[in-house]
Amino acid sequence: MSPLLIGVIGIAVFFMLLVLRMPIAFAMALVGFAGFSFLVSTSAAFSMVAKEIFNTFSSYSLSVIAMFVWMGFLAYYSGIGSRLYVFAYKMIGNYPGGLAIATQAACAVFGAICGSNTATAATMGAIALPEMKKYKYDTSLATASVAAGGVLGVLIPPSVIFIVYGMATEQSVGKLFMAGIIPGILLMLLYMGAIYILAARNPALAPAGPGSSWRERGEALRGGLGEVLVVFTLSIGGLFAGWFTPTEAGAVGAAGVLVVSLLERRLTREGFRRSLLDATRTTAMIMFMVAGAIILGRFLAVSRVPFELANWAGALPLPPFAVVGVVLLIYLVLGCFIDALAMVLLTIPIFYPVVVTTLGYDPIWFGVIIVLVVAMGVITPPVGMNVYIIKGVAPDVPLEVIFKGIWPFLVAIVILLALLIAFPQIATFLPSYLAQ
Repeated sequence: MSPLLIGVIGIAVFFMLLVLRMPIAFAMALVGFAGFSFLVSTSAAFSMVAKEIFNTFSSYSLSVIAMFVWMGFLAYYSGIGSRLYVFAYKMIGNYPGGLAIATQAACAVFGAICGSNTATAATMGAIALPEMKKYKYDTSLATASVAAGGVLGVLIPPSVIFIVYGMATEQSVGKLFMAGIIPGILLMLLYMGAIYILAARNPALAPAGPGSSWRERGEALRGGLGEVLVVFTLSIGGLFAGWFTPTEAGAVGAAGVLVVSLLERRLTREGFRRSLLDATRTTAMIMFMVAGAIILGRFLAVSRVPFELANWAGALPLPPFAVVGVVLLIYLVLGCFIDALAMVLLTIPIFYPVVVTTLGYDPIWFGVIIVLVVAMGVITPPVGMNVYIIKGVAPDVPLEVIFKGIWPFLVAIVILLALLIAFPQIATFLPSYLAQ
């Protein structure tokens, strides 16, 4: 059999292992090892696996993942998310749909210190859903708005998916972070617009909450936003200014959240312990997935699947944007079945050469596109990780009710994708401007 056919068989076996519910990291490593053994040799495969696992877990660059993940869990257990929601709630909660709109603002700001869609959805779900239930918001709209708002956690920096994409493609993590800012703000505004339109058409879906005085708003600002601005300025601002490397920025951010939480006496001993445990579990999962993806990538490289796919795409009698559309459609389909991070690690070796090397698209722009497309997977059935998290927060709400309310937010993401394809400068302007 030809190496190309072995590569195709390996991909098919990988998906079969996923159907059999084997952990994704182990499935990638197993298929990569077996395929590399078949095409090269068993001894070479053992050597390759040992080398890649050691390199992954000893990588200084990848330690940035641990820092930003811990930063997010510290923010979660110290209650920063609840104070952010109070501030947003006081500012715009008195308008029709205001509580759901305030949730999007709180998700965006919390995402700026968290970097995780799951942590953002879990935090805001626990805070916002009881408030929306109290004011008789439609259950489908309330739950879906929080699930979709979690997506902002991976688009607005810091973002674990941006970090992994940058490591996999050897692109600047700092530039990727900068590229996510404007699209993240636009997505937040599109979400708000979708909620406002729904509430304007049917006020019973999202009744207005109580009004707040400017004094109450000022108190909420001092109690909720100041600390976030300090931490964001220290970590991300320092990264943009060139004061820190991405790894150092993650460490500074985690230390900043820890110091602020301790000074305000908002982090308990139990919360500190659980933040360490959760960060360790999450980081270990990500690192195993990165190692597994690298091993699978080595097999795909010797099978020549990525190169043949790139040649095929380059020879298609289609304009480049149509080829990109086909790639995005494949991502949308895969996102219905595969976890977002795993999908990035699995597909980058295949599609990155097609879009960037063959078609000549900007790699930073493509990184933003990838994050957006895979983020759709966390709110679409049947995987929909954010939807399952909201189901855990609100166990009395059926899954189909949450999924039913997701569609306006999916439309918002599609609109942003169209804008990014038509105007790539939305993603590339800030990195190119600040790099001058």
